[in-house]
Amino acid sequence: MSIVKINVLSVPAEQREVLEQRFGARAGTVENSDGFEWFELLRPVEGTDQYLVYTRWRDEESFQAWMEGPMKAAHQGGDGEGRQRPAAAGSTLWSFEVVQQAAPKQS
Repeated sequence: MSIVKINVLSVPAEQREVLEQRFGARAGTVENSDGFEWFELLRPVEGTDQYLVYTRWRDEESFQAWMEGPMKAAHQGGDGEGRQRPAAAGSTLWSFEVVQQAAPKQS
C-alpha cells in the first residue's frame, strides 16, 4: 500500500497568503514525480496556525527520490541571492502507511 507524508507548517497569520501563493505557483513540481499519487494543502480553520501539506506516494523510495531531486532543487535557490524567506516559522514531517482506504461508490 501507499505511504503518506504530512508536513506540518507553523504559519504566522501575516504569512498565510504568501504560503498559499507559493504553493499555487509551484506548477507541476511534485505532480510529475515518479510514484507521486496525491497532494493537498490544508488551511487551518480555527484554533491553530498549522497548515498541513498532505502528499501520498507509491512507496518510501519514490518520496525519497523526490526529496533528493526536484524538492531539494526547488528549495535551494542557488547562492542565496533572490531567495525568498520561508513563509512558515517551523515544520514537522509526519509519516504514515496506508492500511485501509475507501472511495465513493460509483453509481
